[in-house]
Amino acid sequence: MYADIREPVAEIKDRLEKFMDQHVYPNEETHKLELANAENRFGSMALMEDLKLKARAEGLWNLFVPKSFGGLSNFDYAPLAEIMGRVFWSPEVFNCNAPDTGNMEVFMKYGNEEQRQQWLKPLLDGEIRSAFVMTEPDVASSDATNIRTTILRDGDDYVINGRKWFITNALYERTKIFIVMGKSSPDNPNRHLQQSQILVPKETKGIKIKRALTTLGYDEAPIGHAEVLFEDVRVPVENMLLGEGRGFEIAQGRLGPGRIHHCMRLIGAAQRSLEFACKRVNLRSTFGKKLSEHQSVREEIAKSFAEIEQARQLTLLTAKKMDEEGAKNAKDLIAASKITVPLMAQNVIDRCMQVHGAGGLTQDYFMAEAFNYARWCRQADGPDQVHMMALGKEIIKRYSD
Repeated sequence: MYADIREPVAEIKDRLEKFMDQHVYPNEETHKLELANAENRFGSMALMEDLKLKARAEGLWNLFVPKSFGGLSNFDYAPLAEIMGRVFWSPEVFNCNAPDTGNMEVFMKYGNEEQRQQWLKPLLDGEIRSAFVMTEPDVASSDATNIRTTILRDGDDYVINGRKWFITNALYERTKIFIVMGKSSPDNPNRHLQQSQILVPKETKGIKIKRALTTLGYDEAPIGHAEVLFEDVRVPVENMLLGEGRGFEIAQGRLGPGRIHHCMRLIGAAQRSLEFACKRVNLRSTFGKKLSEHQSVREEIAKSFAEIEQARQLTLLTAKKMDEEGAKNAKDLIAASKITVPLMAQNVIDRCMQVHGAGGLTQDYFMAEAFNYARWCRQADGPDQVHMMALGKEIIKRYSD
C-alpha cells in the first residue's frame, strides 16, 4: 500500500500504530462513556488530555507540520494521517485535528511575529484550540464571494457584523481564537479582493454562540459545530491577517492542505471499515453458509478494496504533486481527490455497515460516525459540485486549446 515510504517515516508509522493499539482503540468505549456522563459535552476531557501527554512524550506530536516549517512532506504525512483517521477523535491526541491544523498553517504562512507568538505557539503546544469562521447560513457559501459578514474599519478598530454557521470548534471550551472571513471592501469591483480575514478572540464582546448543530444526528462533541452571531464585535486593526483584501488568498492557501488531510483520514476510516467487514463475514452464517462464502458479499469486499486502493494512490499522487509543485499547481489533483475520496469512503463504509446488519447503524461500532464524517466532508472545504465545476473547466481548457 505504501511501497515508497521512507525509512524515517516508516519508523514513525510503526510507533503511531503501536500507540493506537495500546492507547486509542482500547479507549474508544471510555471516550463514549466520558462524553455521555459529562456535565458539559463541549468541555475538556480527562481521557483526551491524558492521551495528549502520552503522545507528546513519545514524539507523536504535530506530525502535520509542513516540510517548509521543519516538518514532514505531504507525501510522508499521508500514511500517518490515514492511521489517525481510523478513530474519528484520535487526530486531536496528536495535535493533528482540523480545523486547528489549517489554522496553525495560516499563522505559519500569513501571521506576523506577534500573532504567531500569541496564538500559534499555544496552538502548537496544544494549550488552546481555534476555529475557522467562514460559512454562512443565509447565502450559498460554496461561492465564498457571496459571504455577507462585514469587517469594516472604524478608527483604530475593525467592527464585525454577521451570522456564521457550521463553525467547527466554536463550542469547545478550549477554543480561544477565531479566524473570521468577511467583507472589508464590499464595493471593490474585483470580487476576490472584497474579503479579509481577521483574528477575533472568542471572548470578545458581541460574539454569541447561538446553538450547537448536528450532522445526521451527531454533535461531534467536544469539538462540535455551531451557529455564531457577530454583533458589533470590535477588534484592533493589528488583528488583520496579511492585509485588507487578502482573505480569499489566505483561504485558498489554507484549504488546499486541509482538503487533502481530510482525504487521508477518510481512507483510514474506509480501510478500518473494510477490515471490520472481513472479520464479520466469517462470523455470521445465512442460508447454510458463512456470509464470506456468498458471491454478493465477496463482490462487495473486492469492490471496496479496489476503491480504497484507487483513492489511496490518487491521494498520494496529489500529495506528491503538492510537495513538488505547490498546492496551487496541484489544484487539479486536489479537486479530483476531494471529489473522489469522501464519496468513496461513504460508499465503502455503507457497504461495511450493511454486512453488520442492524448493529452497523448503532454506536456499538465506529462506522456510523465514520459515515457521518465522510458525508459532511462532501460539503466541507467546498462541496462536490464546486470542485467538479472547477476541475471540469480546467480539463476542458487543457485539452481543447
